[in-house]
Amino acid sequence: MSSIWNKFKLALSDSDLRKRILFVLFALMLFRLGATIPVPGVDRLALDKFFQGSQLFGLIDIFSGGGLSNLSLFMLGVGPYITASIIMQLLTMIFPKIKEMYQEGGSAGRLRFAQYSRIISVPLAFFQGAAFLTMLGNNGVLLANATYFDKFVMATVVTAGSVLLMWIGELITEYGIGNGLSLLIFAGIVARIPDSISQMVYKFDMSMIPLYLGFILVSIIIIAGVVVISEAERPIPVTYAKRIRGMKVYGGASTYLPLRVNQAGVIPIIFALSFLLFPQMIFKALSAINNETIKAFSDVMNGLLNNQFVYGSMYFLLVVVFTYFYTAVTFDPESISSNLQKSGAFIPGVRPGVSTSEYLNNVLVRLTLVGSLFLGIIAVLPLIMQAITGDSSLAIGGTALLIVVSVILELVRQIDAQVSMREY
Repeated sequence: MSSIWNKFKLALSDSDLRKRILFVLFALMLFRLGATIPVPGVDRLALDKFFQGSQLFGLIDIFSGGGLSNLSLFMLGVGPYITASIIMQLLTMIFPKIKEMYQEGGSAGRLRFAQYSRIISVPLAFFQGAAFLTMLGNNGVLLANATYFDKFVMATVVTAGSVLLMWIGELITEYGIGNGLSLLIFAGIVARIPDSISQMVYKFDMSMIPLYLGFILVSIIIIAGVVVISEAERPIPVTYAKRIRGMKVYGGASTYLPLRVNQAGVIPIIFALSFLLFPQMIFKALSAINNETIKAFSDVMNGLLNNQFVYGSMYFLLVVVFTYFYTAVTFDPESISSNLQKSGAFIPGVRPGVSTSEYLNNVLVRLTLVGSLFLGIIAVLPLIMQAITGDSSLAIGGTALLIVVSVILELVRQIDAQVSMREY
């Protein structure tokens, strides 16, 4: 405990580190300010009613830091940029030149990759903003006298807000501490905690004290599980072959290759949300058409998607599938096997080359099974808790919890690294 306190004092006493921390706090204040400025022409009562009846949009609201439920300037959050980054990563599987630029282009190649992601995020933000506003207009959220020009201006404003938020996130990464986009999502989630606590206090009843105590106990267990799974890794032993040059012996050292259980992070959950959102947007748009057959079909599909059991099952399966998919995109056993072989390293008991690649792939498949099931359970955790307690305010946000724990762990590691560097 004294060591942590000493590092905290050292972080505040160092002028450069103190400036970085203050810059992060200032940027987060700007983010929260923008998230409270609403887009003009909104029926607030209809907006609240719409989000109370939509579990999916409540989850998407997490990534906008509450900006979507307020229909603010930052209603899209950093979602368009995240989607653009995912699209660019998928393109690396299709186009070898993009993969070569990202993996072998060094820092310049990664900068170009990030620039392409920014460019793609602008039309994505406009399309998403226009789609959301159209859907909300069909549900009576926008005022009845809003013209097409008004909606175009609204879409342009929220697009500018998304680009501004993306810029703030990159400034945090460059001049602050930690990943800027992750910190923005983290700040949005934490900002919702007072509202959740106030709901629990408002509904407080002496007869529900055992339920509250059980809720606190389950929360602690879940947080501990998230920390363990997020930090868990499988070490693969690696040995470097001995080489004799003259009278000296080089190599022979042993190390390990860490394979994380949760290799994909929260990206599969974002993928699954996007896939669940797309059909719901289409069916909600079709339900506004003056055709009895199309409207009846759309109402049936909307009812099916709003069924918690069907929605939860689809959400769980999509998260598991996308966890395997994203892990396959980001982790290449053949490339790692080739690099080990070129550097004169090998896994004890496994032949270099194809055998090493197959061994790494088999280990990764087993680890990903654990990680994918973990992410799937975390994703549907709010639905499970709400079904057990019957109270939406006692539903532990699994996705939000995973993001908060991951960001805190990463932030603590980076601050610790900065402090350790200054100590030396």
